[in-house]
Amino acid sequence: MTQDQPPREFGLEEARRLLGDIFAPWVQDLRLSIEGIDINPPPNAAADWQPGAVLRMPISERLCRNGGIVCGQALMAFADTAMVIANMAANRGYRPMTTVDQTTHFMRAATASDVLADARVVRMGRTMSFGRVTLSSASDHKPVAMVSSAFAMLA
Repeated sequence: MTQDQPPREFGLEEARRLLGDIFAPWVQDLRLSIEGIDINPPPNAAADWQPGAVLRMPISERLCRNGGIVCGQALMAFADTAMVIANMAANRGYRPMTTVDQTTHFMRAATASDVLADARVVRMGRTMSFGRVTLSSASDHKPVAMVSSAFAMLA
């Protein structure tokens, strides 16, 4: 960004642009889309409201193993990417970061449906961020996996 350009306002359009610009080519191959981001609490939000994002991973034969089951590696990469977008929502823009920890609890197989990720920042500190992601089937909204993660904020 040059000095002549004002900083971009962070919103859904900017999040979508960053999804296409900052991730590795193999993550781009997942064809993820951002369904929505939550930057500000809505009126009458609960006290435990958390910033975050909802992303979609389309079902693809390339992501499935025997029996048409979406492989765990793809789901874990999806959850990690969704948390980066949630962190951007909490920060109102991109900050360099790296995953420190990710724990995934698989609850049932994801088959024959897109997968949704509801990623929320539970706590944002100066140098660390902690979050949770619920992965669910887009067809019936039943949970597929629950993920907790920690990120180190690098700048």
